[in-house]
Amino acid sequence: MFPLFDGVTPPSSPPATIRHHKSTLSGVCRLIPARPLHRLSRSERLNFLLTNRIPRRWATLFMGRFSRVRQPVVRAVSMRLWQAFAGNLHLEEARKTRFESMHDCFIRELKPGMRPVDPDPQAMVSPCDAIVGASGTVRGGEVIQAKGYPYELAELLGDQALADSYRDGTFVTLRITASMYHRFHAPDDLRLNSVRYHSGDTWNVNPVALKRVERLFCRNERAVLEMTHEPSGARFLMVPVAAILVASIRLHALHDTLDLRYRGPVFQRCDARYARGEEMGYFQQGSTILMFTGPEYRVHPDRHDGERIRVGQPLLARRNH
Repeated sequence: MFPLFDGVTPPSSPPATIRHHKSTLSGVCRLIPARPLHRLSRSERLNFLLTNRIPRRWATLFMGRFSRVRQPVVRAVSMRLWQAFAGNLHLEEARKTRFESMHDCFIRELKPGMRPVDPDPQAMVSPCDAIVGASGTVRGGEVIQAKGYPYELAELLGDQALADSYRDGTFVTLRITASMYHRFHAPDDLRLNSVRYHSGDTWNVNPVALKRVERLFCRNERAVLEMTHEPSGARFLMVPVAAILVASIRLHALHDTLDLRYRGPVFQRCDARYARGEEMGYFQQGSTILMFTGPEYRVHPDRHDGERIRVGQPLLARRNH
């Protein structure tokens, strides 16, 4: 039995044709060398060269369709390859034990209680599982992508007045890798006021790319989520940024999926409330979330560049005045 691939549990004594099919499928999957492929994928320079020397838009559209294929052999082999490149997916945490397609596994939900939410009212928690990237203060409207690679907040947001309201504020970069849980949650009790969508490219967002491609986050597909903290009224932003193979963002507050084929309004007003830790949406694969707050918050002292963080762990701390 293939608990990771089959959508339906087979009978206890399957027919000979099914046993032969599964035996062949198992043999094909075993031929895929997991460890060498995973080591290869961890070479970020090679990863950058491979993913940014192909037609990024078409590769991303293809992956969106291919990942939804439910044909058993394609499904099994593609998931085996994904695990070989991405590493441990920690599927023991997933609510489901069988997946209908690779996409079904990408957007998997977790078992209840797998991501406890820190209750400290002075902290804002991480909205996603991620690796902490560049963080600090927004200085003069400028944000750091990587050392020596700044970008203008106004260009990222597409709104100078909105950017000006976050001068001297705090920012944090959260990079979601391919093997991680891809859903994101409310960092505190909040109201989602609007979503501003920006179409764009799908550059890889790994650390090597951030050190080579200027203003990368400003070039890629992204959505700007304007939110208000309840009950304090403090304003803050979450900016999910798409990347190659994953230019698709699903927000539960919107009817449409935001992806390369989206042709809807650039700006949509919302009035959706979320409790701290409540799910807000998901990426179709790994990518990045940028968070911006006013100066009333700072990066939590327990957080460090390059550290892995999980949904619900403290990310930002309210300053003591």
